[in-house]
Amino acid sequence: MAKIVILLGSPSERSRLHGVLDRVLSIASASGVETSVISVRDLPAEDLLYARFDSEAIKSANRVVEEADAVIVATPVYKASFPGVLKAYIDLLPQKGLENKIVLPIAIGGTIAHLLSIDFAMKPVLSTMGPRNILAGVFVLDSQVKWNEDGTADISEDIAGRLDESVRLLLQEVAWQTNKAKA
Repeated sequence: MAKIVILLGSPSERSRLHGVLDRVLSIASASGVETSVISVRDLPAEDLLYARFDSEAIKSANRVVEEADAVIVATPVYKASFPGVLKAYIDLLPQKGLENKIVLPIAIGGTIAHLLSIDFAMKPVLSTMGPRNILAGVFVLDSQVKWNEDGTADISEDIAGRLDESVRLLLQEVAWQTNKAKA
């Protein structure tokens, strides 16, 4: 069974990004792919801050990434880049920690001015880690995600469609890669 891991870069316990990820997880789960989430917020802060490569929590998270066929990097954008807590974890992945993996960046920000953060902040870092392919990614404006009283998120139609299409493309690439590996 194919495996996808989501690196959740949000330092918040619950944000609009979580609403976006609920949709992504729903699509991935419906396809039969095994999904897991590594929330960098939940990793020990001292291990991240002091770059403890030998930390059991870090080694465990790294094993999940290593075993995955694809990685979704989902992050808020602050000051035109992703949060330092996400970068601190990425720095603790092995140099080729994304080798042969399909990567889908998803970012959410408060202004359209942060649209290029995927191309200029995320992709350069991710590309140094050996991925097979980094997909185009999806940028979501905060205003395109609204929380309902029941705890579910409403995502504007245009973004929902782009998210769905990007996740489907990721799933197609993963299926192709895993079928190729079996052959």
